[in-house]
Amino acid sequence: MRGVLLRYQVMSMIVGVLLVVLCLIGLPLHYGHLLHPGLFPVGGTAEQAGSWISAYLGVAHGWLYMIFLFTAFHLSRRAGFETGFTLVTLVAGTVPLLSFWAERRATTRVREEHADELVGSSDRG
Repeated sequence: MRGVLLRYQVMSMIVGVLLVVLCLIGLPLHYGHLLHPGLFPVGGTAEQAGSWISAYLGVAHGWLYMIFLFTAFHLSRRAGFETGFTLVTLVAGTVPLLSFWAERRATTRVREEHADELVGSSDRG
């Protein structure tokens, strides 16, 4: 169980951080010219940086989100989460900052309900 939980935590953090950077930095820089053309001119450095972040981190987030889905689903099956809890955990990776709350929620639940499986030196993951 430790290995399953650790894989989920790592993927949750990676996906969460990429989504925050993408949505709170990349997209505002990329589309900033729509809000304030003087501050974010089309073709300017900020727009180019935002375009790069949006293109590359957007694709990376998409692929890594698929891996996150598999790790979260695997954790939910191993931990015996009910369908609603599982769905909230899976969908949380699509909302900036919400993924961190969902990760904490799932980790706390696993630690409370499966404490005996988390202790010990061997893990069959």
